Amino acid sequence: MRDAYHEELDSIGDGLVEMARLVGSAIGRATTAMLDSDLKLAENVIEADQKVDELQHDLEARAIALLARQQPVATDLRIVVTSLRMSADLERSGDLAQHVAKLARLRYPDRAVPSDLHATILEMGQLAQRLMAKAAEVIITKDVDLALQLEQDDDEMDLLHRTLFQHLMDDRWKHGIETAVDVTLLGRYYERFADHAVSVAKRVVYLVTGEHADELQADSQPEIQAATGAESA
Repeated sequence: MRDAYHEELDSIGDGLVEMARLVGSAIGRATTAMLDSDLKLAENVIEADQKVDELQHDLEARAIALLARQQPVATDLRIVVTSLRMSADLERSGDLAQHVAKLARLRYPDRAVPSDLHATILEMGQLAQRLMAKAAEVIITKDVDLALQLEQDDDEMDLLHRTLFQHLMDDRWKHGIETAVDVTLLGRYYERFADHAVSVAKRVVYLVTGEHADELQADSQPEIQAATGAESA
């Protein structure tokens, strides 16, 4: 019975990894559909989100069943509760990828993104996919250091997001209000997707250490400052 219990715990982790990989692929394919005005690919991304939803519902059902049957405590309880929260982050990430694909479908056969912003949107899509791939790796390895790095990696997404707004606020913007709204929405979708990847990584930190990521980073800051001071001396 105990072996079956731990196998069920492991299977919940496997489900999270599968969700992370699916939504990471979805944001990459949605970006391609957006930039290439590929209607078929956009439709595929939209339809594929149902698989992510099904995985989340299955994971929730198994987690709740474990809580009811086994009444886990300590680390095991933390695994179940944290997994439920991660699955919610991943499901929302899938929705955001779907939003990108729906915007591509809405503007077909035209393109929502003007040519001078293609490179920025492409970079945001690729970065979003990398962040989610790293989040999946964190779920598998339980590597706290790698998890904490994700927040620093997310700074790059914030910078790209600001770059979009600089274009929108520029007096030389010539693409009209509708395109400005589209680009604003896209920027928000990618930023939120990255935030969810970071959130997943932070939850793994809590799962492993029992401490929140922000607390760990605050605790390590004095050590970093002391080391920096020693080097400069």
